Amino acid sequence: MPIIYLTISDITFLTIYISTVMAKKILIVMGTRPEAIKLSPVIHALQERKDVAETRVCLTGQHKEMLYQAIEHFDIDPDYDLKLMKKDQTLFELSAALIANLDEVLENYKPDLILVQGDTTTAFMGGLAGYYKHIQVGHVEAGLRTANKFAPFPEEMNRRLAGVLADHHFAPTERSKAALMREGVCESSIIVTGNTVLDALLYTLIKVKKNPPVLNGLEEIMNSGRQIVLITGHRRENFGEGFTNICRAIRLLAEKFKDTEFIYPVHLNPNVQEPVYSIVGNLSNVHLISPISYVPFVRLMSAAHVILTDSGGIQEEAPSLGKPVLVMRDTTERQEAVEAGTAILVGTDQDKIVAEVSRLLTDQKAWEVMSNIKNPFGDGISSKRIVSYIEHFFMGAGRTQSAVM
Repeated sequence: MPIIYLTISDITFLTIYISTVMAKKILIVMGTRPEAIKLSPVIHALQERKDVAETRVCLTGQHKEMLYQAIEHFDIDPDYDLKLMKKDQTLFELSAALIANLDEVLENYKPDLILVQGDTTTAFMGGLAGYYKHIQVGHVEAGLRTANKFAPFPEEMNRRLAGVLADHHFAPTERSKAALMREGVCESSIIVTGNTVLDALLYTLIKVKKNPPVLNGLEEIMNSGRQIVLITGHRRENFGEGFTNICRAIRLLAEKFKDTEFIYPVHLNPNVQEPVYSIVGNLSNVHLISPISYVPFVRLMSAAHVILTDSGGIQEEAPSLGKPVLVMRDTTERQEAVEAGTAILVGTDQDKIVAEVSRLLTDQKAWEVMSNIKNPFGDGISSKRIVSYIEHFFMGAGRTQSAVM
C-alpha cells in the first residue's frame, strides 16, 4: 500500500474540514433584554469554540430598544431579526407570530440544537418550535418555580412548559435541579451551572469601572454621598391595587427620609406609569426616569444602598454587589436568595415595605448582615459549564465530572 505524504496545507485543510463536519449547528433564540444579558456570555463562549459549534443568533423582537441596547453592549451580531413586537399586541398574537416565524428560521438553518433562556414567551415558543421540528432544545436557567402558575404571569408557566419541551436543562442551583427531578426530568439531562447573569454582570462591571456611564440628571446625586434607594417595578400581577400600594409606600418613605434619594426607572406600561407619576411624581427626592440600558443600570445598582424591586434578575445580581434586595412580590422563583438572607419578600404590603426599607436605612448592622452574604446563584463561569456540557454531549464523550465542574 503506497505511503501518502501530506503537506502542511493538506493538514490545515483536513483540520478545518474535520472541524466543520464535527461542529454542530446551534441556534440561540432570544427576544427580551434579560434574555440577551443572560445568553450573551453563552454566545461568546460558544463563539470561542468554533470547533464545537457553528452558532447563529435569532432575535424575536419581543422587546425593542432595550434588547438592541443589550446586544450592542455585549457585541452580539444577530443573524436573524424577526421584529415581531407590535403596539398593544396580546399574548395570543405574539405566540402565534413567534411559532410561525421561527418555523421559517428553522427551515432555513436546520440547527442541531436550540438554546432558549428563562421564562419568556420567546423561550416557550422557541422550545415548542424545536419540538415540532424534532430539534433538541437546551433550556438555560431551568427549574425555577413558585408553585403558583399565575405568579409571575405568564412567566411561571412559560418556564414550566419550556422545561417540559427541553432535552437539556441548565439549572442555576441545586434547588432548581431538585425541582426538575420532582417533575420527572431525568437527572442525566440536568447540569447545575450557576446563573449566567453573573457572567454578564462581571463583564459589565469591568466596563463600568473603566468608563462609568453618565447618568443624565443624576450625576449630582451619584456623587453626593447620600443614601440611594433604587426601585424597579413592572410585574403584571401587581397592576392595580398592588402598584397603588407600592407607590404609597414610596411616598411615605420619601417623606420620612428626606435626605435619601429614591431613583425609579419607570416602565413604559401605562399600568405602571399612571400610579407612579400621580402618587410620587411631585416629591423632590423621588427621581422618576425613563428606562435605561444595562450598563448605566449596573452603575445605579452599584451605587444603591437598598434595592426595592419585583424583578427576578436583580435578585440574582444584587448579592454580588453587596446590595440588600426587598422583593415586591408574594412569591419568588429565586427562593435561594430569601433562604440565604440576601433578599426579603415584602409583597405589595404598604406597611411591610415601609418597615423593611426603614430598617435597612437606619440599622447599619442589619444592612451589613444582608450585604455580606455570598451570592447563592453562582461564581461567574456558568457559560463555560454550559459549553463544556454541549461539547461532551455532541462529541460523544458522554457526561463526565470534568465537564460540569
